[in-house]
Amino acid sequence: MGLSKDFDRGGKALMETLLQASGIYSVYERRLESKITKAQLPNHIAIILDGNRRWARYNFLDTEKGHRLGADKAEELLNWIHDLGIRITTLYILSTENLERKDEELENIYRLLEIKLERLYNDDRIHRRQMKIVAIGDRHKLPRKLQEILGRLEEATSQYNSMFLNIAIAYGGQKELVDAVKKVASMAKRGDIEIDDIDEKVIESCLYTSHLPQSSPDLILRTSGEKRLSGFLIWQSAYSELMFMDVFWPEFRKIDLMRAIRTYQRRMRRYGK
Repeated sequence: MGLSKDFDRGGKALMETLLQASGIYSVYERRLESKITKAQLPNHIAIILDGNRRWARYNFLDTEKGHRLGADKAEELLNWIHDLGIRITTLYILSTENLERKDEELENIYRLLEIKLERLYNDDRIHRRQMKIVAIGDRHKLPRKLQEILGRLEEATSQYNSMFLNIAIAYGGQKELVDAVKKVASMAKRGDIEIDDIDEKVIESCLYTSHLPQSSPDLILRTSGEKRLSGFLIWQSAYSELMFMDVFWPEFRKIDLMRAIRTYQRRMRRYGK
């Protein structure tokens, strides 16, 4: 079964190469973009960037190469998001469970993040686009240098509100809910609220995403073929449309994003009604 899957992925990769060389890919990309209804774009899209290590294994490369190409792909994604006009983006970069990986792999990941975030800090486009950047998660578990870069990014973009980029790093959905419960309990203990005052809005005001004009993603997308959220935005995802794509993150393309949006636009969101 595993060998068959390898051949399937190899065949897909070869087909993509041929399509791009023939120019058909560009034609298809333009056609897809023309079919996306701008009036029905998801306002908030959240993406679980999964599959860097498996992509590297399938291509007989070391893990560091997979993470490096995955980081490059995240940079590309921000341009696609801007081109399409999506206002809020939340990227699941590193979970609290990921922090249990081997030291060598984590050091490579931290080094890549430092480089990419420093580049983002010096990128004029975030200021032209008025993009507010916030890290959500337990940043105190990260190396000091990484914490400092995230802090500078947040400070430099704190006044923006045209676009929003949330970087879920050292993030755990259960930890977020525990932190929210503690905040609500503290408010009640101080006498700021009564028990009967606690409702959905109060809880949402205590979540990591409370700074957003819309904390709940319209669409949550996960790459790599895994069909689970892995604790991502547990509260916020209650009525999100979910999409799982059988493509590793380093090979994710703009047409994959547009396919996901087109599928989202074809769904009827009922919110339980």
